[in-house]
Amino acid sequence: MKNIILFASGNGSNAENICTYFSQRKDVKVVALFCNKADAKVIDKMKPFAIPVHVFTKQQFLDERFFLPLINQYQPSLIVLAGFLLLAPNYLVKHFPNQIINIHPALLPKHGGKGMYGHYVHEAVLAQKDIEHGITIHYVNENFDEGKSIFQNSFLVNELDDLNSISKKIAELEMTNFPKVIDELLKKIN
Repeated sequence: MKNIILFASGNGSNAENICTYFSQRKDVKVVALFCNKADAKVIDKMKPFAIPVHVFTKQQFLDERFFLPLINQYQPSLIVLAGFLLLAPNYLVKHFPNQIINIHPALLPKHGGKGMYGHYVHEAVLAQKDIEHGITIHYVNENFDEGKSIFQNSFLVNELDDLNSISKKIAELEMTNFPKVIDELLKKIN
């Protein structure tokens, strides 16, 4: 059995999609959700899947002696950041090398880094008149959005695109590709 731990901070559409994708599998299981916001909508989205939810503070996240045992009890094969906005602490990255991945709503290295998430990314794409936009799934390292790229997918931005249409196109790419990429990565993990 390969175990996935999800980290999310917000609405939880990616987390829910991943749970749905793997819900009927016998070889892969989403075993927990970790969330840094007690009022995040993702928490309610885990209820139909009966997935344990751990809500934590930033201070707890930075405390290796507190946080690592919480993670280790689930024996994760992969830790998936699905709309998680905190920087992974060094101890976590070192303890799980090439086992933590993130999805970013841009074609990294463009439009990455601290504060670049959600609509902020799409606003930057429109402001810079980018002709191409998309998603990047990458390994997590000690810096925001700088880990090695695993997968990218893109679309052409046209003159009719606005914040709403770009957001919808990005969401579609995420929903279609994120679970499949996770599945492929898990096949390579012993």
